[in-house]
Amino acid sequence: MAKEPEQNRKTTTDRNAVAEIADLVSEQPAMLPAVVERQPSRADEHRRQDVDHWGRSESARKRAARLYEPIYSKWFRAELSGIENVPTTGGALLVANHAGALPPDAPLIIHGVEKEVGRPVYGMAEHLFRSVPFVGTAWARGGGVAGHPENAHRLLHDEGQLALVFPEGAKGPGKKFTERYQLARFGRGGFVEVAMRAGVPIIPIAVVGAEEAMPNITTLPRLAKIVGLPFVPVTPQMLVLGPLGVLAYAPAKFEVRFLEPVEFADKPNLPRYSRARVMEHADQIRDQIQAELYDMLRERRSVWFG
Repeated sequence: MAKEPEQNRKTTTDRNAVAEIADLVSEQPAMLPAVVERQPSRADEHRRQDVDHWGRSESARKRAARLYEPIYSKWFRAELSGIENVPTTGGALLVANHAGALPPDAPLIIHGVEKEVGRPVYGMAEHLFRSVPFVGTAWARGGGVAGHPENAHRLLHDEGQLALVFPEGAKGPGKKFTERYQLARFGRGGFVEVAMRAGVPIIPIAVVGAEEAMPNITTLPRLAKIVGLPFVPVTPQMLVLGPLGVLAYAPAKFEVRFLEPVEFADKPNLPRYSRARVMEHADQIRDQIQAELYDMLRERRSVWFG
């Protein structure tokens, strides 16, 4: 009688083993561990509800507010006037002058409005922040949004939020101390067209204090070009403390005035707006903030005490 080939015997044995395992599984499924998908924890659910679609985290904002409050009230001793001009409902575009080598005005305005009005403020700035590790995430968690017209329209028109912009852009903080409180050109008036299209008012804001808190002695254009930044500042604090000086704000007293809302008669969501009208409104708002700054400086007795 011919012997069964070794390969056939091995195949038959393997099949039998597989069949026995299948029988065991069908009769006693508990003998094998089940593959269980990970269920969302309470922490996961809280994190999902806490962070909105812009990346802003309410818990992160509260923690940041607690940390920033002593700087706001004790170091800068910020005084806000005209805060009643900020609407308690509906969208509005906050427009302010911008200054300081590492501008302290954005967090100060945002903190002040959220503290006094009780509404979140989304700060719109260059997309550059998004690309910086850790900084981009922290910026988004605090309410930072990339400064794009479509983002602004969604915030203002679709969601009825408050958004803060600085039309001077990098030209504002890039000014030297000898040019302090002299507003740079407000770009091409894009912020006006954004407000028109969204059908919301503009709230002009005049800020005094930022120029002295982080004065810019000069800039290093060649280094800025190498590292890909709009400008690289040189401040008195940096001359004393080196790179750490960029965070060492001087205790200048801040005064912030919220001016009366600027309303537009133009219908929202038009495909195109008159360039001449847009630029006219932009220049008027710039002139209004500039005149208010001069008034505030004339009234100021001291850089440190107001």
